[in-house]
Amino acid sequence: MKGKAVCIGLVVGLLCFCMSVPCSAQQKGKVIELSYSSHFPANYGMEICSMKWAEEIEKKTNGKVKITFYHSGTLTPPNAIYEGVVKGISDIGHSVFSYTRGRFPLMEVVDLPGYPVTAVIPSLVARDMAEKFKPKELSDVQILYLHTHIPGGFFWVSKQVTKLEEVKGMRIRAAGMAARMVELLGGVPVSMPKADQYDAMQKGVVDGTVGGPNELIGWKVAEVSKASTWVPRAGYVNAMFVVMNKKKWASLPPDVQKVFTEVSKPWTEVSGKEWDVMDSDGVAFGKKTKHAFYVTPQEEAARWVKALQPMQEEYIKAAEAKGLPGREAVKYRQELIEKYTKLYPPIKLE
Repeated sequence: MKGKAVCIGLVVGLLCFCMSVPCSAQQKGKVIELSYSSHFPANYGMEICSMKWAEEIEKKTNGKVKITFYHSGTLTPPNAIYEGVVKGISDIGHSVFSYTRGRFPLMEVVDLPGYPVTAVIPSLVARDMAEKFKPKELSDVQILYLHTHIPGGFFWVSKQVTKLEEVKGMRIRAAGMAARMVELLGGVPVSMPKADQYDAMQKGVVDGTVGGPNELIGWKVAEVSKASTWVPRAGYVNAMFVVMNKKKWASLPPDVQKVFTEVSKPWTEVSGKEWDVMDSDGVAFGKKTKHAFYVTPQEEAARWVKALQPMQEEYIKAAEAKGLPGREAVKYRQELIEKYTKLYPPIKLE
């Protein structure tokens, strides 16, 4: 009986100890596994930047979080990544707002032309617009950070374009606001994912595409394009998102949420600066391969900018028809551009 009593006492003592240990301590060794669906290929510069962000998360949570990437839209295609996050197909998603045109009516203001040639400024504009207006269209996810590439130029398969009139009738791959830009400039927009532009240019399906200098390397555009045209203040941008499933976010411990917030906050600027580095490298690479960069002189550039002016009023009208603060959004965006232009210089294309 004495041995039995000792045994019972040990069991009771063990139970008491377990009950006294906090839940967090009991789960200390448990790793939070998160899936990340991205539209970029694994070896692309911005994907590497995204993976560095994930490494920071993992490091600052002491390995409590592990993020697994699914590159090139292998988990969800580029135009379904956002909805895939909403539905929980992936925990985190990274893609382009304009791939689902009309789904993000307020954030479309970011994609209007008018930026100097740097990715930092439009990236910060995207972040600040979301923070100020808190768009309902983004309420079904947890925003981690936003960013954009530099205002893009026009890559041509063969013919170099130096005048606005020469764009007329040319078939140009473009998406979102960029498609409307192509129309106003006299071209014919052809909608397709970025990943399909190489084959389309190689096979003559399109006469050109819109993009940044980094694509000469990252998307191998140098192999299918001999020349490009760059128009200050008339380049397109496509704002991008990195977002998390709302329920998954709510399930994270407060200390993990804090790490995500602290790491993500500066990553808008980090991403913008990385884009600038990538595009500067793209310019250098293009020159080595004899790619012809043409930057329009001020007088000619003004003609392109004027041709695109209707886009602002079109945006305001469409946004306000949906009950959104279109004019206020356009005004605030311009204020942000002026503010950040004083702080961040453009990259050089010549």
